[in-house]
Amino acid sequence: MTEYVRGLVVRSRAGRDKGDFLAVLQAEDGWALVGDGKGRPLEKPKRKKQMHLAPTGVTLSEEQMETNRKLRNALRPFREKG
Repeated sequence: MTEYVRGLVVRSRAGRDKGDFLAVLQAEDGWALVGDGKGRPLEKPKRKKQMHLAPTGVTLSEEQMETNRKLRNALRPFREKG
């Protein structure tokens, strides 16, 4: 079982955002608050069940998650690969 921690980059496996890469902003009791800095800004994260997320094994630094712009830039390489 993967530990969902702040900054973990995940890919959505279900829902209208399926296939999108997001960063975990907060995790608790089988749920995670995720955002991507654009459709889901830091001010309005999405609450998703952890079972609907596929962890990538990459964790972003706090500095990369300071603003929506920095978060978008940090997630860009994942979108380009996928």
